[in-house]
Amino acid sequence: MKVFLTEFHYKKEYKNAQDYIKAVILYAILIIPSLFYLLISKIRNFLYRKNIIKKFKSRVYTISVGNLTTGGTGKTPITAEIANYLSKQGERTVILSRGYGGELSNKNVNIISDGKNINYTPKEAGDEPFWLSEHCKGTAVLTCSSRVKSAKYAQSQLQATRLILDDGFQHQKLERDLNILVVDSQKQFSNGCVLPLGALREPLSEIKRADKIVVVNKRFDDKFAKTFARYLRKTYKKPVFICSMIPDIIYNIVDNELLEDNMPVIAFSAIAQPEQFYGLLRTHDVMATKDYADHHIYTFDDINDLIKLREKYNAKAMITTEKDAVKIKELLTDKNKDFKIFALKLKPEMDTKNLLGE
Repeated sequence: MKVFLTEFHYKKEYKNAQDYIKAVILYAILIIPSLFYLLISKIRNFLYRKNIIKKFKSRVYTISVGNLTTGGTGKTPITAEIANYLSKQGERTVILSRGYGGELSNKNVNIISDGKNINYTPKEAGDEPFWLSEHCKGTAVLTCSSRVKSAKYAQSQLQATRLILDDGFQHQKLERDLNILVVDSQKQFSNGCVLPLGALREPLSEIKRADKIVVVNKRFDDKFAKTFARYLRKTYKKPVFICSMIPDIIYNIVDNELLEDNMPVIAFSAIAQPEQFYGLLRTHDVMATKDYADHHIYTFDDINDLIKLREKYNAKAMITTEKDAVKIKELLTDKNKDFKIFALKLKPEMDTKNLLGE
């Protein structure tokens, strides 16, 4: 269902009458709940603006990284880039995550990583907090449904000097000093409608809450991203930066062996925008792809299905994202040790220093 709605949210035109009729029917079904969602969102934001709902202001400098749409913009790699930059500057940085998709109870604060040791599995922590823990050495990662509670813990127990809210744009209860909005240059704002009719979590008017905007480019050239950045800068009068996700290496998730170019492979993923990931694999012969719902928890049955898919096409290897790799790795045992799975490592390139105003 998630995959179907994503296609509906981002599809610009329909090539045949049957698809068009289906879209019209879906529009008619979703318009009323979407209007109700819009009303609730506007009331909530009004209450925050008028300070009727009180916010908590931490003594620690707080940065929020988030988006307006449902996943897939690249906010988590940007969070990691900012965290690593701050750690190199000597800041005691703590990332605050909700821990979506993890098995841990989020009523209390969970220390996924203290900056040195990772205390939970991907299944327990959630794929994004675990990924952040692996890629942000020196930065603590906390999960809790209450960002205020985790901010207080980071302040009092970890002596944090910088807090980063991962996926924090909608979490207004915790006041922030720098509010960064991340937008995908290709997907942009879907069809411009809020959930469930579109992919927007809030109406576009809420862009005004952002201090700075980051446009994420997942293409091999940045011409389109630059054009979109100019549009945002002119329309919303905000500083706009471009972050290009550059394909770096493709490595075996078990032994770090690098994958050769032009290999026949099967690609699979459980992310919000899988076609963008597949588009980055153009130096390989992608024979087939397999999509799972965003934040999908892999099982041994999935591994067996992927093995059958590889055998069907006689592919040499499987390629997935690093976010998926952290969940797949723990399922690889002696019985399937010859089943080679590689992960694509992306390298964010952006002007982090000026983004943070340093």
